[in-house]
Amino acid sequence: MRFHTRKWIKPEDLNPNGTLFGGRLLEWIDEEAALYTIIQLENPKVVTKYISEINFVSSAQPGDIVEIGIDVVHFGTTSISLQCEVRNKMTREVIITIERIVMVSMGPDGKPKPHGKTKVEYVADRLNDELDD
Repeated sequence: MRFHTRKWIKPEDLNPNGTLFGGRLLEWIDEEAALYTIIQLENPKVVTKYISEINFVSSAQPGDIVEIGIDVVHFGTTSISLQCEVRNKMTREVIITIERIVMVSMGPDGKPKPHGKTKVEYVADRLNDELDD
């Protein structure tokens, strides 16, 4: 799992129990999935199509730092399927797992658009390819 983003749990992120509000965490995950997909598919127009069962394993406390990990599971014709894990940065304890998030590449007409990608690409590799051209 590649961990990309860290979030610091602040008072405005808490539920009435004084722990991280699940809705806030899901917002962060959806945003991270969108950003990851935009970069991978090189298309700023993507939408979330599907999020599988969400498994809340543990909670996070005020002041904790959590990190969001994303891995690619599958490249479709117009979509990319991701897997997600969020963990406590300091303890490495898993907070949440999501087996599948499907993000879809969209065209200017608002319909799914084939992206032509078949594997994970890293920005450094793209830059090296451009330098070789």
